[in-house]
Amino acid sequence: MKVHFIAIGGSAMHNLAIALHNKGFEITGSDDEIFEPSKSRLEKYGILPKEWGWYPEKLDTSFDAIILGMHARIDNPELLKAQELGLKIYSYPEYIYEQTKDKTRIVIGGSHGKTTTTSMVMHALKDNNIEFDYMVGAQIEGFETMVKLSQESKIAIFEGDEYLSSPIDRRPKFHLYHPHIALITGIAWDHINVFPTFENYLNQFEIFTQMIQENGSLIYFDEDEHIAKIIKNKREDIEYIPYHSHPFKIVDNCSILKTNKGEIPLEIFGEHNLQNLMGAFHICRKIGLSDESFYQSIQYFSGAAKRLQKLADKNSCTVFQDFAHSPSKLKATTEAVKKQFTNRKLIACMELHTFSSLKKEFLPHYKNTMGSADEAIVYFNPKTIEHKKLEPITKIQVAEAFGGNNVTVYTDSDQVITDLLEHDFNHTNVLLMSSGNFSGLNLIELAEKIVNKY
Repeated sequence: MKVHFIAIGGSAMHNLAIALHNKGFEITGSDDEIFEPSKSRLEKYGILPKEWGWYPEKLDTSFDAIILGMHARIDNPELLKAQELGLKIYSYPEYIYEQTKDKTRIVIGGSHGKTTTTSMVMHALKDNNIEFDYMVGAQIEGFETMVKLSQESKIAIFEGDEYLSSPIDRRPKFHLYHPHIALITGIAWDHINVFPTFENYLNQFEIFTQMIQENGSLIYFDEDEHIAKIIKNKREDIEYIPYHSHPFKIVDNCSILKTNKGEIPLEIFGEHNLQNLMGAFHICRKIGLSDESFYQSIQYFSGAAKRLQKLADKNSCTVFQDFAHSPSKLKATTEAVKKQFTNRKLIACMELHTFSSLKKEFLPHYKNTMGSADEAIVYFNPKTIEHKKLEPITKIQVAEAFGGNNVTVYTDSDQVITDLLEHDFNHTNVLLMSSGNFSGLNLIELAEKIVNKY
């Protein structure tokens, strides 16, 4: 197969390109610029474009497929040439489905927790030597790439993102996978630039449940009121499997599962992660993994990159990084760290970085989301707002939206560091939350400075 990627440098795109290369496909690609780590990884496999830019003259009818990245525009010259030639054009989720049509497809969806839940399933299956294809939205320890496609495996596990598939395919990605086993972790309004009302957003999950294959299964967190709405009229041709948080206790800053096989200490923590774990448990049980094997494996699961990832740890101070940016994620992550370390102060820092979080009308959704922190720092970059062509917001507006008397708002990332490093970090944890990087901060270096201050 000969496949060309338009905008090959994207996170998902370059991983898919590597996966197909490893499967024996002939891969070419283009992009106007490629950043790390995509650049080095594509170079390692010999599929990095020799020069930046778009070269429609290199396309001809010998290509079996064109895969179009979200980063490309609808007037991209290579896209226009591919359309002119009548070539088959796919979004990356559409092509992943094409490659897994004959497999049992498992799709984990939800506004939060889908990366972690997918990672837990992957960890348990790998630990038990079960072959599977996958696509996940973060780098997972023990897995070289975020996408794998093979001839041999009979199972495919996908993280089901609800964002759009491509510039010419405006369907949410998770509508394209047609799962046999589906899971929904929870629903909280996100991507408001695409789904302008909550009702519209909620409807995407209802459509997702209609995509489940006949005689399939829907596993869902049954304490979520919004999930309850979309499954009110149950299909008769699929099985419904509800779940709660897994029973656990906290002893000496360690979360311990209570099971009928005894107590199982975990490396991860937080109520939301115990919900994710229970969802992963039901998926693994559904595909034949024994409860005992799951518990044996999950105790060594350390989490996905940027999901309560430990950046530095020394004496009585730990610095965590988390991808949290939406209100529900922010609240769950902040509460998780505070409840896990009751004997430590918590300084929580978050960056307003996404389109939704920087929109003035959306800010009130953040009310009291960082209330469990002893000190809360909120940072935003006015230049990011300008770049996204949004209405300006002020520090006062942000402070009022978050509420409470523990919040300080910054628009200068250097000042964030200066003020943060003036703290006494004895018996103190620091939580850094963003889908970005606080306007270019090296978070690992910052974490080392924090824990080595004394």
